[in-house]
Amino acid sequence: MTQEVSARETYGETLVKLGHENEKVVVLDADLSPSTMTHFFAQEFPQRFFDCGLEEQNMIGIAAGLAASGKIVFASSFAVFISSRCFDQARICLSQTGLDVKIIATHGGITVGEDGISHQAIEDLSLYCSLPGFTVVVPADAVETAQAIRAAAAMYGPFYVRLGRGKAPLVCPRDYQFTLGRAAVMREGRDVTIVAMGIMVAKALEAAEVLARQGVNCRVINMSTLKPLDDEMVITAASETGALVVAEEHLAQGGLGSRVAQVVAEKMPVPMSFVNLKDSYAMSGKADELLEKYGLTAAAIVQAVKSVMAKKQ
Repeated sequence: MTQEVSARETYGETLVKLGHENEKVVVLDADLSPSTMTHFFAQEFPQRFFDCGLEEQNMIGIAAGLAASGKIVFASSFAVFISSRCFDQARICLSQTGLDVKIIATHGGITVGEDGISHQAIEDLSLYCSLPGFTVVVPADAVETAQAIRAAAAMYGPFYVRLGRGKAPLVCPRDYQFTLGRAAVMREGRDVTIVAMGIMVAKALEAAEVLARQGVNCRVINMSTLKPLDDEMVITAASETGALVVAEEHLAQGGLGSRVAQVVAEKMPVPMSFVNLKDSYAMSGKADELLEKYGLTAAAIVQAVKSVMAKKQ
């Protein structure tokens, strides 16, 4: 059975390690530190932790000021709040200045479960990808999360890193090496390529196993850096396999599918299919039940692969 680990807990633990390694690291939160796991850092470095209350807009302004003073700033809240409530502040204070603030958002997507429609961040990636200068990352599991947080700390400039609420399967091997802007081939294949990010990488690998038993050889790519996208990997996959399926826990518009499709349309047109959220919000319910209801499953990816392969032929 595949081990499942919480990416947000890994984030909290990684922050503490970074705090010991570099005294310039400071952390801000919007009254949600027990959930975003920044409370680990708060307990270890109380003088470098700032709880801004239910004021994401103000938190971004404070983060910008600290960054302008030479700090490496991590600012956290739920993805739905830190994308929707303070988009204007992120645009003016961070995108237009290029300041060194890392927005680490937890509880992304519909897998917030019973928190319901008000807490579903399914537009966040589109919003942050639209901001010039931002690097946008969606790690596939806890292993990649730890490396992505370290990479963000090491690179100057604004980041948006999206993490989930629950535990997720570990899909990256022990020797995995995360590189900003570079996708990772998780499984080789020649018939079709599945491009996925976040929790959908595990489901893509599951779908590839099912398809392999049916004689379909799938390549699986973990596109954890959404911006800048690894255009070269997309072009190579399109050229070598001739068909692409994109899977993401996000609205159809503006996320991974849109960005991959733009590259394909410009550089290597091939048939494509998409597994994502259509033009609606989800209900409240258990995470697994929501994924099933809204078609974010391995079975949905299998059907998308068969559909796109028919177009290829």
